[in-house]
Amino acid sequence: MSVARTWAVALNGIDGAMVEVEADLSAHTPGFDLIGLPDKALGEAARRVQNACANQELALPRRRITVNLSPASLPKRGAGFDVAVAIAALATELPMDAASLARTAHVGELGLDGRLRPLPGVLPAVHAAVRAGIERVVVPAACRAEAELVSGADVVAAVNLTDVARAHGAQVDPREEQPLPTAAVMLDDAPDPPDLADVVGQRTAVDALIVAAAGGHHMLLSGPPGAGKTMLAARLPGLLPDLDEHRALDVASVRSLCGEPVLRLPRIAPFEAPHHSATIPSLVGGGSGVIRPGAIARAAHGVLFLDEAAEFASSALDALRQPLESGTITIHRTGATASYPARFQLILATNPCPCGNYGVRGAECTCPAAAVRRYLARLSGPLLDRIDIELPVTRVTVASGGERVTTAQARERVLGARDRARRRLADTPWQINAEVAGPWLRTGPRRLGSTVASPLDQALRRGALTLRGYDRVLRLAWTLADLRGVDEPELDDVGRALALKRGVGL
Repeated sequence: MSVARTWAVALNGIDGAMVEVEADLSAHTPGFDLIGLPDKALGEAARRVQNACANQELALPRRRITVNLSPASLPKRGAGFDVAVAIAALATELPMDAASLARTAHVGELGLDGRLRPLPGVLPAVHAAVRAGIERVVVPAACRAEAELVSGADVVAAVNLTDVARAHGAQVDPREEQPLPTAAVMLDDAPDPPDLADVVGQRTAVDALIVAAAGGHHMLLSGPPGAGKTMLAARLPGLLPDLDEHRALDVASVRSLCGEPVLRLPRIAPFEAPHHSATIPSLVGGGSGVIRPGAIARAAHGVLFLDEAAEFASSALDALRQPLESGTITIHRTGATASYPARFQLILATNPCPCGNYGVRGAECTCPAAAVRRYLARLSGPLLDRIDIELPVTRVTVASGGERVTTAQARERVLGARDRARRRLADTPWQINAEVAGPWLRTGPRRLGSTVASPLDQALRRGALTLRGYDRVLRLAWTLADLRGVDEPELDDVGRALALKRGVGL
């Protein structure tokens, strides 16, 4: 055939667009032209393809080969198009099944010896192909397990270019070669989160953590060093429900884009804790050329924990404001846009001052008053307005004693509360209280009576609450009611929710 067509995938963040790869022969000076808005890495595919074909003893036609990537207006980046470009170019002269080519997408980079190299983003690429109706996907042999995680995908794992040609009906001899291994280091499965029973003498903080888990609420823990803020935050993922198929696929896709090997879909909510020196791009994502996911995308459907929050750059913290509201992050670069999931639960932990002893009984704070104000001012008002629970945490004064709550006990309460919320919100777009729109809470069918809502109305009139804060207290009140197993919040629930928002505790 003089014109051959097959498919590749152009990744755009966690999503992907199908690209038709068509090759044509013309009676001009022999050469290899690649058109359709490729970037530098993709523009070099012609040289990789020529060497790979020669070393696999698959001769390219000795005429002018033009390979077009359609739609031409869509930017294409990276070496993941190599296999599709090579097989389309070969199919212009080497007899292959045109129907097989037309129903197959190819994902993979070519080595100069013709073997398929694994690359980041195989999972989201296969998922994009299946969503577009192309169920047969050729991937590098090392990426087979990752590709097979997508339901409905007919995965062809190829070691080399000869395997790909044979899969499309080409009459060529097989080549026995070892597959190229993945460059990423295989990590052990994530360990189970530590048990909540390890927390001693912080029953108020434990109860607040259960409330945060039950409703998906953001939380600020403020207290001196050694009070257990990090210990509490690390135990939150263990209280959250297992990830469903859709959320697990999102989490695995982001890991794949980060270059991590994915052998199975994760079920435990992710826990991401970047260092306080993190930059804006490392938090929200970015980079030149290929736009990589940041910490908030890696924490999607899980927990983003910012320890020593006041040590983060104010600009980095304020960059979280838009994702906290929308649940997604869209990054714009010249000629490219990438979107990633960013529906995470934010947990901030901070000391009361640079030395950590401000307001601590029995300790001496050496910080000037101006330094204390500057330290806490790094947490801007707009960011704090998006926090549901502001909890002061004090140092433990008794090393033992008191009833402890295990993760299993707390998780049972959390799952029960979430089930109540899910049934109540069955006819809405939301599943947990933290996602419910404020206008629906205030004016919808579940609005509270004037007597129950009176503390909130008074706080709003006095200026002690913004309207966004008003809505967040309402969501907290519904979570407290769900934990108690009642149909709707009562005056006491509203009062407790208001106290949690103001940083008074339970």
